[in-house]
Amino acid sequence: MNNDISSLPTPFYIVYEDKIRRNLDLIDRVRRLTGADIIMAFKANALWRTFDIFREYGFKSTASSINEMRLGNDELGHRVHAYCPAYTPATIKEYIAGSSHITFNSVDQYLRYRKDIDEHNAGDGHHVSPGLRVNPQCSVIETDIYNPALPGSRFGVTADMLGGKLPEGIEGLHFHQLCESSSYDLAKVLEAFEQQFGAMIDKTKWVNMGGGHLMTREGYDVDHLISLLNDFKARHPHVQVILEPGSAFTWRTGDLITSVVDVVENQGVRTAIIDASFACHMPDTLEMPYKPIVTESVDGDEDAALYTYRLGGNSCLSGDYVGDWKFAAPLKAGDRLTLEDMNHYTTVKTTMFNGLQHPDIVLARHDGSLEYLRRFTYEDYRNRMC
Repeated sequence: MNNDISSLPTPFYIVYEDKIRRNLDLIDRVRRLTGADIIMAFKANALWRTFDIFREYGFKSTASSINEMRLGNDELGHRVHAYCPAYTPATIKEYIAGSSHITFNSVDQYLRYRKDIDEHNAGDGHHVSPGLRVNPQCSVIETDIYNPALPGSRFGVTADMLGGKLPEGIEGLHFHQLCESSSYDLAKVLEAFEQQFGAMIDKTKWVNMGGGHLMTREGYDVDHLISLLNDFKARHPHVQVILEPGSAFTWRTGDLITSVVDVVENQGVRTAIIDASFACHMPDTLEMPYKPIVTESVDGDEDAALYTYRLGGNSCLSGDYVGDWKFAAPLKAGDRLTLEDMNHYTTVKTTMFNGLQHPDIVLARHDGSLEYLRRFTYEDYRNRMC
């Protein structure tokens, strides 16, 4: 294919191999200096045609659904760390067959399926290590939709429910309290975790500290994270530490390239309509919400001679817009806009609502060549609904 990015038809996501490797190198450094298992979460990144890069580093993965587990088995070639809010009789045996670790969300779930795990582990196959998700009730997340420690959360068992004793056969504890958080947030959560579950920690083989460790973000104190994990390991020398960051693996590794298709004005508000959709192709911008960086926009105060626009998606959803941005020149149809950092938790959450053209997915290899990972067609939309 043509290796000139500017010649590719929009919309498309573009993922950069060099930026992925930059993140993997940093995560690998943390892994080497702490001995922690750092595993990739499919819920943040499922672009399996980039997994050849990840396989070079030997990272394992975590799955929260049966299809994510199958993806890990098929495309990364290993058994996954599984966690599901509620397993079912129809899926539990497949989970056990495809997992190295399996975390239960409740004691009742564990007791219901313990026999299946015991029968499997009594055989000649691989050992599956059962764990229990716990909730230290320490919240450091401001956005409720991403906060697993909200009062009444459906995730995890609180300390008072265990009475200071692990259920027989449980080999690990798993908590997940962070979301794109700092190492100092982890320190607060670890303090609560050890205060509430300290008597049980040394009776386990592993502790999974969940996701949300955004160690690849600029300004993240990586050395503090390394110190924090090593200090925990010194207090609990026989416990294997596991982290499962989502965003960190593919943070700032890809963008969404769009084109302006029209500019409209209503009651003094100028909106540039793009050939993509915030609701369909960048859903976190509306869920969180947040305003993504647009490469072509400029900073400026209110008095600067700049042109202000809201960006609107090309769907019929009234709320499919985000704003505002300033530009040095007026926007017009055909102008390209780059919405930055649209890989993690974006490519996995898109929809085909309204039958909009789904952005293609392009990989920029380290040698400068471009490769289509996926081109979407009308048949993708039609076949989804048959």
